[in-house]
Parts: sequence; C-alpha cells; structure tokens
Amino acid sequence: MKKNIFKLFLVCSVLFTAASCSEDFLDKSPTEFINESDLAATGKLNPVVLESILNGIYANMYTTGTGGTSNHDDLGQKGFDIYGDMLSSDMALSKGSYGWYTGLTQLKETIDYTENTNYKPWRFYYRIIRASNLLIKALGGNDAVVEGVNAYNLAQAKAMRAFSYFYLTQYYIKEYDPNAKVLPLYNSPDQPNQPKSLTKDIYDLMISDLEQAVTLLDGFERKAKYQINQDVAKGLLAYVYAATGTSENNLKALAIAEDVAATNPITTKEDLTGGFNNVDTPSWIWGVDITVDQNLGLVSFWGQIDIYTYSYAAVGNTKSMDKNLFDQIRENDYRKAQFFNTPGHKFELTPYKKFYNENRKIFGNRTVTDDYVYMRTEEMILLAAEMAAKENKEGVAKSHLTNLLSNRFDDAKDYAYIDGLSGQDLLDEISLQTRIEMWGEGKSYLNMKRNKLTTNRGPNHLNHVGEDIKYNDERLTFEIPQAEIQDNPFIN
Repeated sequence: MKKNIFKLFLVCSVLFTAASCSEDFLDKSPTEFINESDLAATGKLNPVVLESILNGIYANMYTTGTGGTSNHDDLGQKGFDIYGDMLSSDMALSKGSYGWYTGLTQLKETIDYTENTNYKPWRFYYRIIRASNLLIKALGGNDAVVEGVNAYNLAQAKAMRAFSYFYLTQYYIKEYDPNAKVLPLYNSPDQPNQPKSLTKDIYDLMISDLEQAVTLLDGFERKAKYQINQDVAKGLLAYVYAATGTSENNLKALAIAEDVAATNPITTKEDLTGGFNNVDTPSWIWGVDITVDQNLGLVSFWGQIDIYTYSYAAVGNTKSMDKNLFDQIRENDYRKAQFFNTPGHKFELTPYKKFYNENRKIFGNRTVTDDYVYMRTEEMILLAAEMAAKENKEGVAKSHLTNLLSNRFDDAKDYAYIDGLSGQDLLDEISLQTRIEMWGEGKSYLNMKRNKLTTNRGPNHLNHVGEDIKYNDERLTFEIPQAEIQDNPFIN
C-alpha cells in the first residue's frame, strides 16, 4: 500500500510557509501566500482543501528539516524518538563517527539553551501547533460544531495539537506538577507571544482536545494509517492521562488502553524479526507509508538506525541496545534475536533483525521506502498493565503482561514467573518489558518519566558508563531554546 502522500506536500508547503517561514514561527502574519481569512473562505467553499492541508500537517511528521535545521538528525517525529531512547539510555551510541548524537549522549547539549538540540523539537512541535490552530480556526474555532468531513478534519487537527503539546510536556518538563509554569500555550493563531502557562492548563487543553477527537472520530474510516483515527486519539489520550500519575487518571488510562488493545492484534513472533518496515503490519495502529516521492535516504530514521541502509549506522555512527538492558532479556525470548549478539563485533547489539531493509545488504539501501511506525498495539497492552498495577489491580496487570509474553515465548514455563510478582516487583517487570518491547520506538523516555526510573548505562555507551541517571536529572530535559527567549519577551 504505497500511497502517494507526497502529492499533498505542495499544499502542505503553502500552509507551513504561512505557519513558519521565518525564525519566529509563531508570527501572526508571516507570508503573503495565504492568510487565515483566505484559508477559512476556501474551506467553506471546498472542505476537501482543508482535508488536504491536514494531510500536509501529517507530512511534517516524516519530512526532514522540520526542526528548522539541515542537521542529519532532524528527521521529524522519528528523529525525536531516537533522542528519547538515547536520553533514557536504552539506546547506546556505541560508535561516534561523524558526530551525530555525540553531544546529546554526553548530556551536554540539553543544558545549553543555545544548542540546536533544544531548538529542533521546540520548533517542530510548535510548528504543528501553529498549523493545527490555523486549521481549527478555519473550521470555526475551538468551540465549533461541525458535521461530516469537517468534523473529522477538526478532530484530527485537535488531536495533532494535543500530540504536540504532549511531547513538549515530556521533553521540556522534568515531571508533572500541575501548578508549575512551564510552556507557552497557544490555542488560536491570533494570539501574540504568550508567557509560560500552568502545567494543569496545558493538560486540560490536551484532554479536552483528545476527548473531543475521540467523539468526533466515531465512524471515521481513514484512507491510510498516517491519519489519526479514533484508536490513535484514544491511545494519545491514555498517554496524557497516565502522565499525570493521579489515581483517577490512571484508571481512565487503564480503561482506554484496554479498549484500544482489545480491538487491535498483537505483533506476531514472525513480525518481531521481520524488519518493522511495513505500515500494513496489522498491529501498527498509527504509521506512515514511506514512498520514493518523499525522497528519504541518508537523512532518515533508517539511515540513522539500520545497518542495511546507505547512511550512518553502517559506517561508524552505530546505535545499539544498552548492554545492561539486553542482558535482562530471557534466553528464549523471541525479541533477543532482534539484536546482533556477537560480542566484540562492530555491529554488536545493533537492531539488525528489528529495523532493517528487506534486501539485507550492508550499506546497500540507498532510496528509503521502508515505513515509519508511530503507535502499535503492544504499547497499549503494556500501558494497561502498568496502570492496573499502580491501582492495585494486580490480577488485571498480570493478565495483560502474560498476554504479551505468551506471544514472545513458545513455552509458558518461561513466563510463569509473572504469577509470583506483586507490588513494586510487578511494576518493575512491566517497565522492563516496555523497554524491551518498544526499543527504538521512542517510548522508553516516556516510560522513564512516567515511572520515575533511574537507569544505569551499560558498557557499550561512549559516555557516562556505569552512571546512575535519574528521570528528573536536568540533563534529560531540554531547555527552552535561545530563539524563543530572544523572540518572546515573556520568556527568560
């Protein structure tokens, strides 16, 4: 299913020129090509145009340079998934040729607000927020009552806005404190520069957006998996609720995650080592079909992770599973085979059977058409297990965890130990299984923040080997970037 999404990118470029053609990407009127009244008028005449612009917002997720730089780690969402896994220490930069990610893994760049490492995610997510706000206004604003196609468009725009704020709260806030002032909040394209808002206000907007999206997307049949459908909106809402850590919201997250997990299949044992390169994989809830038209190659998730793609992973900027984490994978676990387990080899513990091009020729794949995954069933199963364990529903938690592991082992004896776990031991096991299952998919960082974990870097890292690093270490949280401080008089 190779959809030609790229045809919509021309429309996207018009919108994003409007949204961010200058360094000040929150500028109210930054271009002569399109403005808010034109967009609204066009939408009234032809709602399909608004749908195309929404597809352009999605294109931001995989387009290179959307973090505002020409850096080869500026890859869209999957680039920041790599950032998160590295900051959690689950992904080791085991060889550092060419310099990509060196400053990040040294934990130096995140505490220097002049570094582009802090600017890229800020620019990327606020860019999506700006574009989403333009589309929401064109559809009648935050309180609009719409039907049909435009109801689906509004729902997706609000979900993308919430998605962006969620990742901003994860990357730029050490931990959830509802009364802390943290980030500027924009829910309209008409707003001038804003001061920091309370964490509670940002979470209230995310929850409102996603609850509305879930309602409005009832019955929506998406054309392709890059679009947010009801299950994706539910999954994002479960993450937002879970991040607050309150008992009430844990129970809400549990119910939602169970609902999504119940209606989507689990990744099979065969697919675990099948390359994670096909959006048609049944367990992929959200992902994008990468085609030749997107012109991805050297600068891509695959270029940075896959040793079979013509890019950095194969020639000395190697990313591997943390050795300490790998050693905790049980011997009969199918997921152990995802990683190159030959001590001393230059590709030791690389994901050579998790993320790979199907031709399997070292440095051979020059035109990337392997797909990107954003959400899959297993993360909902694991999130449900975690929420249940936190709310003393240990039987439910064990049931979810056993369900997952029964699809990772052939012999039930290999996961029978789950029955004997309780309390913190059960929670620790769920976190461990989340780290193993979701390696390289950007969820380890969320897991670390949510569960207030401390990790110890294994011997295959280039920096801070053996060091205990706590979830709220200031080096794991990005600084508000220099560009925002210069352009926004309310931020210092």
